[in-house]
Amino acid sequence: MATEDIEIAGAGETADAQTLSAEALRTYPLAPGYNVNVRSGPGTNYPIVRVLSAGSSVPIRCQCPGETITGPYGTTNIWDNIANAQFVSDAYVKTGSDGYVAPRCS
Repeated sequence: MATEDIEIAGAGETADAQTLSAEALRTYPLAPGYNVNVRSGPGTNYPIVRVLSAGSSVPIRCQCPGETITGPYGTTNIWDNIANAQFVSDAYVKTGSDGYVAPRCS
């Protein structure tokens, strides 16, 4: 079986595909037609570190409460950690739930 390196959501980290669990590979789509700001913390008062293009998908490493945001998937204070010090509002991520779908960030 061939082994290939994969990049996880632009985080610049690679891992052996055979060692990643199915959960680690799960990604969630962003709302169609929206470019989404990625911030260094869970609120709009944190600096933008990059912008995700419409049609992107993101992994959710953990989730935490933060600023309440209204977006295409409702109003929520849940923020998704998609990489080290990179957060997006869950109001722009289609998780299929109004609540937490990943562990709380510590």
